[in-house]
Amino acid sequence: METLQDLKMDNQTAALLASAACGLGALLVLMRSASRHRAAEDKIQRARSRRTESLQRAEQEVLRFRETHPSSDSAAILSLSLPELTKQLRENSLSPEDVFYSYMEKTLAVHKKLNCCTEVLLESFDQLKRLGSNKDGLLYGVPISIKDNVAYKNHDCTCGLIVNLDQPAEKDSVIVEVLKKQGAIPFVKTNLPQALLNYACSNPIFGQTANPYNAQKTPGGSSGGEGALIAGGGSILGIGTDIGGSIRIPASFCGICGFKPTSGRLSSQGIVPIYRGQKSVRSSPGPLARDVDSLALCMQALLCDHMFSLDPTVPPLPFNLQTYQSSGPFRIGYFENDGYTQPSPSMVRGLREVKALLEQAGHTLVPYEPLRVTHAVSELIVKSIFADGATNMLQKLKGGPLEPCMKSRVQLYSLPKWLKRTLKFLLKPFSPRLPDVLGALCGVRSVSELWKQHAAVEDYISETIEHWRKHNIDVLLCPMIGPAFNVLNCGKFTCSPSLTILYNLLNFPAGTVPVSTVTAQDEEELEHFRGNYQDRWDKLHKQVVTGAEGLPVAVQCVALPWQDELCLRFMKEVERLVKH
Repeated sequence: METLQDLKMDNQTAALLASAACGLGALLVLMRSASRHRAAEDKIQRARSRRTESLQRAEQEVLRFRETHPSSDSAAILSLSLPELTKQLRENSLSPEDVFYSYMEKTLAVHKKLNCCTEVLLESFDQLKRLGSNKDGLLYGVPISIKDNVAYKNHDCTCGLIVNLDQPAEKDSVIVEVLKKQGAIPFVKTNLPQALLNYACSNPIFGQTANPYNAQKTPGGSSGGEGALIAGGGSILGIGTDIGGSIRIPASFCGICGFKPTSGRLSSQGIVPIYRGQKSVRSSPGPLARDVDSLALCMQALLCDHMFSLDPTVPPLPFNLQTYQSSGPFRIGYFENDGYTQPSPSMVRGLREVKALLEQAGHTLVPYEPLRVTHAVSELIVKSIFADGATNMLQKLKGGPLEPCMKSRVQLYSLPKWLKRTLKFLLKPFSPRLPDVLGALCGVRSVSELWKQHAAVEDYISETIEHWRKHNIDVLLCPMIGPAFNVLNCGKFTCSPSLTILYNLLNFPAGTVPVSTVTAQDEEELEHFRGNYQDRWDKLHKQVVTGAEGLPVAVQCVALPWQDELCLRFMKEVERLVKH
């Protein structure tokens, strides 16, 4: 029989063993964490090395070309619009080599200043040699930039995430294939924010991209690298993607044109999203360029038999050039405030000036009020994007460092659902918008609830189209997000996408046109900015747009689904009147 002393010693031994086991367990956790950290750092270093090597090799190729072609006039080439450039290439007034190396040289210079590229596509040098004299393609000899998440064979689509590194695409995206078929040369991939859903353009792999007008401002997200490169003169045409304004916001912040087509009009095969399966708030690839004619030419080139053959899910609707080139007065709906986000003074002024120009040109302007935007933002948009309670987003962000602008969001996403619901109840009397967003971030609880969610989105689209028809309007003139946000605090500001993301929910084509620049008077009026709710988000809105004098001001143009050419025609009319 064991004595009391024996039992005491056994208990002490057990306690020591348990303590040792706990210590060993903690040590193993630390070792695994350190191992994951090292693995993440190794991946990041490999990606950065690939970028550095591609930039260096491109510089060497440019130097070699300049030595053998000293008379090439890069400045003249870079000043041409896309229609002018394609015309001169077809007529042999310019050679593809002169054009390619002019843009490659300019891109390298812009990247050094703005950090806007993730990699030079070295295969483009070989494609240039193989281009030949077949000038049937609408984009023959045109160098084109593509956003990081547009698949190009043997290159990563990182989305700014460590988990996506060292996973090169097995083949080109359909859009890249069609661009090549049309004679274009994709030559560089451009930067984006971590996990795509952000105004900033920064990630732990490739760092932060600066706005070409002001280094303290963001070029916008998520197609921010495209916006910065095109505005800086390093690309004449780029392909971005848009799920909440990700083409239109960088276009607005960088003073260029951007177009989000109806989702499904262009192929999304090979376009890498942050996560797959979410269908209610629709993403779409689309072009960014310096002018509207360039956007239209890109759409015309992409909407061809080759795309319809490669991706039979795309409706075989060629670009309607007759609609784009038509004339005649529009009946235009307009609004200055959607009831959820009050635009900054400069953006309201820009819209009013465009409205006046349109009326002087003989168009009819009709006041229009978007339907139930506050309800749409929380119950239809946020609840759709995060129907899984943000689980997929958090999984994608695991195993790597977080950008500062993502930390506050991840903290919010990571809250247990019971705590989100509790906070929603407790904060309701004090905060007009955050409680509803917290509730929406809990996601849906069942398949049945998800189906109800889908039905609610369908109903909202039908009601909006009926509302549109009651006003008997052709197109809609809307305020745009902007001017460009300050880098330091833009990650905390999350509400203003209502101005753009609503048209992803509705699946209406929408585009951005620059119309003015911020004035000293705009900055003075900003001092009195209060917002619709005068809550924390409204205060942040004022903070992120301050110090913007001289930065671009834009408006947004919208049309009904599948009327992409009509939307572009309206954008062209706005551009014409502003430049007149």
